[in-house]
Amino acid sequence: MLLNLNSLLAALTFYTCIPVSANWQLNFARIARWAPIVGLGVGGGLGAIDFGLAWLHMPILVRSGLVVVLWIWWTGGLHLDGAMDAADGLAVQDPERRLLVMSDSVTGAFGAMVAVVIILLKTCALAEIPGDRLWVLGLAAGWSRWGQVLAIALYPYLKVQGKGAFHQKGLRVPGDILLGLAVILAVTGCQIYLQPAHWLSIGSRALASCGIAVLTGYYFHRRLGGHTGDTYGAVVEWTEAFILCLWTIPSL
Repeated sequence: MLLNLNSLLAALTFYTCIPVSANWQLNFARIARWAPIVGLGVGGGLGAIDFGLAWLHMPILVRSGLVVVLWIWWTGGLHLDGAMDAADGLAVQDPERRLLVMSDSVTGAFGAMVAVVIILLKTCALAEIPGDRLWVLGLAAGWSRWGQVLAIALYPYLKVQGKGAFHQKGLRVPGDILLGLAVILAVTGCQIYLQPAHWLSIGSRALASCGIAVLTGYYFHRRLGGHTGDTYGAVVEWTEAFILCLWTIPSL
C-alpha cells in the first residue's frame, strides 16, 4: 500500500507542479498508470476554483481564461510544451529530421501557433459551457491522460534515450490501462447517479470522449510511426481541447 502511495505521489510531482514533502520516498518507475487519476484530480481542483469564481459572479469568459491559465500553471506547461514540439516536428517534410527537430528546445513558428490554437480552443469552449463545469474539467483531464496511457501501451517509443522511455518500460498491460478506465467510468457513473435524467447525454459524451482519446493517439502514431514524450503531451492537450469542444454541442 505504501509503495502504491509513493508511486502515486511521484506521479503527482512529475505531471504537476503541486509540491510533495521531501520526506516521501518517491518511486517513479510506474507512474504512467496514475496519470488519469492525477488528471481527474487536477480537473476537479480547477472545477472547484471555477465554482468559487462563479460564486463571486465573475463573468464566464474571464473565469474560463483564468482556469486555462491555472491549467497550464499546475501542469508546469509539460503537456503544452510537448504539443508545441510535436507540431514543429510534424511540420518538417523530411521524416528522418522530425525527431531531431522535436528534440530542439527552440520553439518554432508551428509550435507557437499550436499553443495559441489550443489555448483559444479551451478558453472559447469553456466559455460556452455554463453548467457541469466541474464534471467537464475533471473528465476532460482524465480522458486525455488515459489516451496518453493507451498510446504508451499500444505504440512503439521512437527515442531510445528519450525522457519518456521509462513510461513504457514500467507499464503493465492491460491492467494499467483498465485502472484508469475504471476510475474514469466510476466518476461518469457518479455523474449519472446524480443526474439520472441526463444519463443518455452523459453516456454519449463519455463514449465520444473515449473515441477522441483513442484517435488522437492513433493520429500521431500514423504520422510518426510511433510516439515520443512530446507526442504524449500532444495527445493530452489535443484530447482535452477536443473534449471541451464536444461538451459545447447541446444535442449530445
